[in-house]
Amino acid sequence: MASRGDRDTVTGGAVVIVGALLLAMAFALGGKSEDASDGYDLAARFNRADGISVGSPVRLSGTLVGRVVGQKLDEQYRAVLTVRLRPDVKLTRDTAAVIYTDGLLGAKFVELKPGGEDEMLKPGQEIAYTQDAVVIEDLLDMIIQQARAKRGYLDRPLPSATN
Repeated sequence: MASRGDRDTVTGGAVVIVGALLLAMAFALGGKSEDASDGYDLAARFNRADGISVGSPVRLSGTLVGRVVGQKLDEQYRAVLTVRLRPDVKLTRDTAAVIYTDGLLGAKFVELKPGGEDEMLKPGQEIAYTQDAVVIEDLLDMIIQQARAKRGYLDRPLPSATN
């Protein structure tokens, strides 16, 4: 009969082996869904790109068509995002790039909105029309300031129950 210590050691070893196999499968299969070398790159310049990082999704009509592959600042300190799109996605020159939030507190992504021109963007070109991310804190602050101004408390503190 095997001792309790031996049985615990074998069980622990099996758990570690199964965990290592699952981790290896996740790494092996995780990179197959999108090949980073496929597609072409476009640039988009934003005043604010809050919440966007390398790997953030790029969508067109709600469908995943690419990823953000680069992020840098230009000489005017604006965020320049490089997005890599699938090779089958062709965009017109007047396409707009907008930063949206997935739900109220979800992750940020770049949504592409194609225009009506006939001429298409070529790899390496820049998307001319962009709309920055809306920062929830700024939006709430603006709402609070408007409410204070409407009630006449813009330059003085709000009354408290103890006064």
